[in-house]
Amino acid sequence: MLLKTAVQEQLLPQGTLQAKWDFAQAAGYDAIELRAKGDFHFASRLDELRQARKDGVVMPTVCVDMLHFLGAFDQDLRRDAVAQLKSQLTVIAEIGGLGAQTPASYGMFSRRLPPFEPPRTEEEDREILLAGLAELGEHARKEGVTLFLEPLNRYEDHMVNRLEQAAGLIRATGLDSIRIGIDSYHMNIEESDPAAAILAHADLIGHAQVSDSNRFQPGAGHLDWPAWLSALHTIGYDGYLAAECRLTGEPLEAVRSIPAFLRGSGA
Repeated sequence: MLLKTAVQEQLLPQGTLQAKWDFAQAAGYDAIELRAKGDFHFASRLDELRQARKDGVVMPTVCVDMLHFLGAFDQDLRRDAVAQLKSQLTVIAEIGGLGAQTPASYGMFSRRLPPFEPPRTEEEDREILLAGLAELGEHARKEGVTLFLEPLNRYEDHMVNRLEQAAGLIRATGLDSIRIGIDSYHMNIEESDPAAAILAHADLIGHAQVSDSNRFQPGAGHLDWPAWLSALHTIGYDGYLAAECRLTGEPLEAVRSIPAFLRGSGA
């Protein structure tokens, strides 16, 4: 596997994207993963992003950083989330990127915490998610990019926790423009065998984000990285491993440590 690493922009030193890119390259990264806030903030950065691309900054993917998502309970919030994501997909397409990663929801509800029962049935959840994914997937198709659906752990989302759940929704849409965006941290919590889950859903995995079992940088926890990376190698994954994590230790040294750690673990 040609191991390509990316780092989310907020983990890099403050400054322009061009300055962040200089740091990222020196640390051994191959790309920067962008973050997209709501209120069409990402679209307002288009001039900045175009100039960064012109200056050689590699920005293949964007991860949403919003307060509500396509599976929100409130209809108006769902509509806004879909509109925001459409805009983000358009922007990442305009700068030559691959796509955008989003969960179904984040922090909205957990069946593991009181009151335990959400205000929607599982059937209603599925109907709403399929409608949102179909709309977003069709938009992604028209823009020539991909929507990456990210399963989150049970404490952060009650709808899509495992790769098999994301796969079922994606197959139901019938759209090739939607793929699974895996995250090693969430998989460590939800998958009984993370490597086996990767192998089982090889045809649908489109993007990967990495952090360790404790959400710190890879190497700071107990995740079985050789097995996880070996599974990606087996399926022929040729995308990026994008660092989305908290940092322990001196922050910049922690960021610098990730590419070498991953390459050493995947050897």
